[in-house]
Amino acid sequence: MRGFDLNIYLLGADHHGYVNRLRAVAACAGDDMDANVEVLIGQLVKITRGGEEVKLSKRAGTIVTLDELVDEVGIDAARYTLARYPADSPLTLDLEEMTRATSENPVFYVQYAHARIASVLRNASELGVDWRSGPFDPALLDHERENNLLGMIAEFPRVVASAAELREPHRVARYLEDLATAYHRFYDDCRVLPRSDEELAPIHIARLWLCAAARQTLANGLGLLGVSAPERM
Repeated sequence: MRGFDLNIYLLGADHHGYVNRLRAVAACAGDDMDANVEVLIGQLVKITRGGEEVKLSKRAGTIVTLDELVDEVGIDAARYTLARYPADSPLTLDLEEMTRATSENPVFYVQYAHARIASVLRNASELGVDWRSGPFDPALLDHERENNLLGMIAEFPRVVASAAELREPHRVARYLEDLATAYHRFYDDCRVLPRSDEELAPIHIARLWLCAAARQTLANGLGLLGVSAPERM
């Protein structure tokens, strides 16, 4: 066990026969097979390209390795898509959808939200808005979209804790998509930076702090999934 308190194995559905073998090996090594070993069973993965299923067969030698998948769609798309679904549910990977730069592609949708916020904060800096040093009044954030975004950000620790406890990282991915949606709606309805004919007001400072909090939460969540948080897209 190399000193670990808990060893978690993820096996494919066609290898469920190894569960008891792993537990037996742990017992032979002097470990508690109930306390020190946890085996998760994942379902099989299908791959489609151009609307057609890619036929996979180990016997025929027609398989797609994880390295090949990463080469075709990129590390971010591969990691996010595989983490986005429960391990015990069948998964179909649409190679074209995974690389599409549209809001229908979940990983692009979340990364774009982070890049969009980074752009807003860059624009603020270019305008000479020193929002980090400005007076921050959270009571000004009373718009429905602001409250929804604040509520989503506050949910992050609970989502991460439950994902870890239940061994369900897809909870983090789905949360990030909801957070991205909350931010996009906030951005559409609440002007963050003053217009050219407006003076900088405390509400602008408050909204910039809210943007920064959303950006950090998105970056933290993507980091947990091993996915990059781009500054520009």
